Amino acid sequence: MVISKQTARRFVLGCQGLWPGRRWKGRQGTARALRCCEAVQLDPLAATARSQDLVLHSRVLAYQPDFLDRLMYRERLFFDYGGWLAVYPMSELPYWRVHMDKRSRVKQVEDFVFTHPDVFEHVRAELRARGPLGNRDLDGRSVDRNYRGSKETSLALYDMWISGELMIHHRENFARVYDFREKIAPAEYEYMSSEAEAEEYFARKCVAFKGLLPAFRWKTDLEYYMRRKIGRDEMHLRMKRWIDEGILAVIQVDGWRGNYLMLAEDMPLLHSVARGGVPRAWKPLAATTLDEVTFLSSLDIVSARGRAKQLFDFEYLWEVYKPAHQRRWGYYTLPILYGDELVARLDPKLERASMALQIKGYWQEQPALDRDPAYVHALANGLVRFAEFLGARRVDLSGVGISRLKRQLKREVEACLPVGAASST
Repeated sequence: MVISKQTARRFVLGCQGLWPGRRWKGRQGTARALRCCEAVQLDPLAATARSQDLVLHSRVLAYQPDFLDRLMYRERLFFDYGGWLAVYPMSELPYWRVHMDKRSRVKQVEDFVFTHPDVFEHVRAELRARGPLGNRDLDGRSVDRNYRGSKETSLALYDMWISGELMIHHRENFARVYDFREKIAPAEYEYMSSEAEAEEYFARKCVAFKGLLPAFRWKTDLEYYMRRKIGRDEMHLRMKRWIDEGILAVIQVDGWRGNYLMLAEDMPLLHSVARGGVPRAWKPLAATTLDEVTFLSSLDIVSARGRAKQLFDFEYLWEVYKPAHQRRWGYYTLPILYGDELVARLDPKLERASMALQIKGYWQEQPALDRDPAYVHALANGLVRFAEFLGARRVDLSGVGISRLKRQLKREVEACLPVGAASST
């Protein structure tokens, strides 16, 4: 089956809960969104809100960061894990235990190799005696600069977490506070699956996470989950078996090279999208992305990792770690989703002293986009929802360099924002 690029774009957006609009609401909707996404990356930076909260705000009506905190650290329905730090359903823990067990056999954190097992015994004794602890709660010998910590005890905590002996009990200003896994994980998930079961589960998850996965990437992605090298012939046989069993489907996208894998169970969704429709399960609860733009997190899987260029012909750079003079756009620039396309980007910052949402820069892909009244209205609606989510009292539009657009946005935002006004200076 060959599909158009627009169909591929809509399918990936829909599988991730972004198109044609938000279809979940509140805390329970947040749990459904997290499961649908398969994994949501966590990051501590917060120019406006943290990446994970931006991801969920773009998918869930009335989302608040406390929903995620409650689901993870109080209700224990989800857990955070990995060097590529992400949120996963707690029901996946038995499969991740296989991954963790393999990592437990290498006592090394980045470039630091542990040679003193007494460090681990000291950490265990402190946890048993004092309860949940973070890096700052333990003294230890200093180590050379390491991305994961500056003390042996900090690196030991990280190693014990990545190995599955510990889990995150909660976070304090995003800093990890650890405790033993058996004290955190619900009893029904406190076991390790077989390696074969884990491999079958993660093989499926690789595809579900991307929606459409380049066939050649399946092997590499599964190797990460399973922490082992997988031969090409082995992967080819698995692919053939899964296609024959109706688990996988293979498609091609007009203009893209190679074959793409998708879950066969999602073929009815793809057919509906290819016919120009919207699957019933994807019907939005409120505005569509044509009525109201959505600001995507810099780490959103639909546009991160080079996918913005492939899916949307949109060049996106996360420039947060670049020196200011080397940035092409801004510190924490967010892509703007309008309909099923990325059409512009803005660089927002929440000035917390005054609770003003500052738009420090705005760049659009098409020069005439600002002359489209429907787009301007959708952009204003998106700004209003974003400001309300952040608790901003006003929106500072001084960084919008298009005078006509700035004036129109100011009028519309002022008319809609109940807590304040829009400023253009």
